[in-house]
Amino acid sequence: MSYTIVLSRRAERDLRHLPGDVVRRVAVARQELSQNPRPTGAAKLSGSDEWRIRIGDYRIRFLIDDEASQITITRIGHRRDIYRK
Repeated sequence: MSYTIVLSRRAERDLRHLPGDVVRRVAVARQELSQNPRPTGAAKLSGSDEWRIRIGDYRIRFLIDDEASQITITRIGHRRDIYRK
């Protein structure tokens, strides 16, 4: 089953500020997420409904809606910044 990937406004802004090589790796990860919303290494964040996957030093935070078959990417960023409010 394939999931639809939706980027939040914040995630779109985050994506525009990433280096080119990271953008390509994020694109690959997004494609993989659409096929498997909970890949090996994905972790549910404590105190939240969000999940995260690692891409080197970068993280993608996302929400999974199984009923609508949709994944909403909420943030994309470096690991030192991604968990700050």
